[in-house]
Amino acid sequence: MIALVAVLARGFAIIFKRSCRLLLIACLITGSLKAADNPFVGKWKLNGSKSRLPDQMKVKNVSADKYAFGFEGGDYAETIVADGTDQPGVFGTTFSVSVEGPNSWKVVRKTDGKILLTANWKLSQDGNTLDDDFTLMQPDGSKFNVYYVYKRTAGGPGFAGTWESTSEKVNSVFELQIEPYESDGLAFIIPSEGTVKNLKFDGKDYAYEGPNVNAKFASSIRRVDALTLEVTDKVDGKLADTQEVKLSPDHKMLTMTIRPVGGSRPEIRVFDREHETRN
Repeated sequence: MIALVAVLARGFAIIFKRSCRLLLIACLITGSLKAADNPFVGKWKLNGSKSRLPDQMKVKNVSADKYAFGFEGGDYAETIVADGTDQPGVFGTTFSVSVEGPNSWKVVRKTDGKILLTANWKLSQDGNTLDDDFTLMQPDGSKFNVYYVYKRTAGGPGFAGTWESTSEKVNSVFELQIEPYESDGLAFIIPSEGTVKNLKFDGKDYAYEGPNVNAKFASSIRRVDALTLEVTDKVDGKLADTQEVKLSPDHKMLTMTIRPVGGSRPEIRVFDREHETRN
């Protein structure tokens, strides 16, 4: 299963790591360059086959049907009774877990009563593999789906334990637009989310709104070299991740290496440039 970061519950982590993190892509620009001269400006499409979106989650059986959940390598941030009812979750969301069979759970997160994400978990007969069919509901009504396969690295029995993803299959299209912002920055636009984020190369944190979650996001950016940038992301004032964004020499590919706080493995997101049709 696929946020877009660090020590957050799965629902929020997914939102941030698999969605919001994608809008944190930053690109090089100098004040005197025109948009046509800036190789980072344009439309980009996520290449799921080349990307790696590793994930870790922890589930602990507290008592009877009560479980604690920790996502993105973080602590156990939510404790839920697995009875299918909506219960208080992180950042103003609700979280529910329905036991649909001895080896089948359905996880649902909502915001303001509306479904934000669903995740169907299937446990293998030997209890060592977990499949996760994860779907995020985008603000424009579209869905972002990723199919995860996890292996157990500790704990048990059943769903309780520590799980590390071994494969992630992206089954949806995700597009990003990068445009100049004023004379010394860039605008990052996610059409499916209807979000726009503006950053300047001045070392300052710039706040923006994350879709569907009651948290404060901010980012800063700096140039490393002509083809490389470093982005620092914060959530509610705390460091969430650092990112290296590298443009290929032919300017046709963007590779983002995301290192979340508390994460054991970096994400590798690869974007291909989309060719615009001109009349």
